[in-house]
Amino acid sequence: MTTFVDRVELHVAAGSGGHGCASVHREKFKPLGGPDGGNGGRGGDVILTVDQSVTTLLDYHHSPHRKATNGKPGEGGNRSGKDGQDLVLPVPDGTVVLDKAGNVLADLVGHGTSYVAAQGGRGGLGNAALASARRKAPGFALLGEPGDLRDVVLELKTVADVALVGYPSAGKSSLISVLSAAKPKIADYPFTTLVPNLGVVTAGSTVYTIADVPGLIPGASQGKGLGLEFLRHVERCSVLVHVLDTATLESERDPVSDLDIIEEELRQYGGLDNRPRIVVLNKIDVPDGKDLAEMVRPDLEARGYRVFEVSAVAHMGLKELSYALAEVVAKARAAKPKEEATRIVIRPKAVDDTGFTVTQEADGLFRVRGEKPERWVRQTDFNNDEAVGYLADRLNRLGVEAELMKAGARGGDGVAIGPEDNAVVFDWEPSVTAGAEMLGRRGEDHRLEGERPAAQRRKDRQAERDEAQQEFDDFEPF
Repeated sequence: MTTFVDRVELHVAAGSGGHGCASVHREKFKPLGGPDGGNGGRGGDVILTVDQSVTTLLDYHHSPHRKATNGKPGEGGNRSGKDGQDLVLPVPDGTVVLDKAGNVLADLVGHGTSYVAAQGGRGGLGNAALASARRKAPGFALLGEPGDLRDVVLELKTVADVALVGYPSAGKSSLISVLSAAKPKIADYPFTTLVPNLGVVTAGSTVYTIADVPGLIPGASQGKGLGLEFLRHVERCSVLVHVLDTATLESERDPVSDLDIIEEELRQYGGLDNRPRIVVLNKIDVPDGKDLAEMVRPDLEARGYRVFEVSAVAHMGLKELSYALAEVVAKARAAKPKEEATRIVIRPKAVDDTGFTVTQEADGLFRVRGEKPERWVRQTDFNNDEAVGYLADRLNRLGVEAELMKAGARGGDGVAIGPEDNAVVFDWEPSVTAGAEMLGRRGEDHRLEGERPAAQRRKDRQAERDEAQQEFDDFEPF
């Protein structure tokens, strides 16, 4: 049964915002007391938060689909809907969040560090919030905005100061068990360790963590054995410790060749060249192992390595090793740049930034992209003519119509607002005026019915009367 998972694909869905309410206050002697529809509640976010008590991504391996709650719709009497509840997902320290293309979205290190993986939708405004001097009793409300739907990949990279690397059965698990209080599985067959093990070591005044990475073999960086799955767990470590077996029963192996092979795998994996190395010659309690260690030690020291001869079983040379590791860890910590106080960066909006773009595509379609136009479209109830008229007014005030004219759009041209996979497409008809004077009865918009606006109808009627009067004046009886 799987007990450790360090990479999962997570499908998260934020909550949608609640719809606004279109309501009119009614009571005795006040049949039309004005609009009193409340706003919809905000949808809940999906938040990834580092929790020190969580050590694996196993829960998300079994349940990869997670969804926050929706906001509640508004109600009459100016009652706003309740906000959706945020969904907080605990993740281990060292979790990296990536998109499907492999781009890093967040690196979560440190207890309490969080990242909003999916943003909840905004609640729609009720008709009380939409009322204005020109539109005193709106017969519509805005819809709630849908929440984000995202697919993210979570990768766990162990946060430790020291990483033990080497061939399977080199004695890494035995070493971490005697250096710390960790109790990994130890057996006399390869690949006993299937998951990284963490231990805490105290050497003088320095306390550091040590990780036992599953054994590496030739070709690990290309996926052979377990290396590729767990090499990511050495990326954050400050020190790499080569644990070399001096008592191996395989005749074609020796400590120097083992070191060369593991170093080649680390080089091909990449990003580890600047980490200090320490070499541990293990199993010197075996007579042949002691002789081999003394034989290869001068060659390893000639390469610039600090070499320690130890025996995890007989507890030989462990104190010197633990203090040496503490010294290197302390230097690595001191070399790290100090974290600066959080800076607030203010990026003012450019004076010529309209907040949207208008482009003409190869097929002649004009596409409008921008946060505001796309959000307004998502929040419009296209079954309500007055709501569509309100959308047209907002787009006109934003300058969309003017930009369409600049781009060469003509009446009847196709215009799409939004991305290709989710856009509202319509035949554009430029309007001379926009506003409340174009609205007829509440809930109607003459622009959508093919009727003339009220002001134009008045002009036309006056022109008809003038024409009739002129015909009467020009009439000559027989």
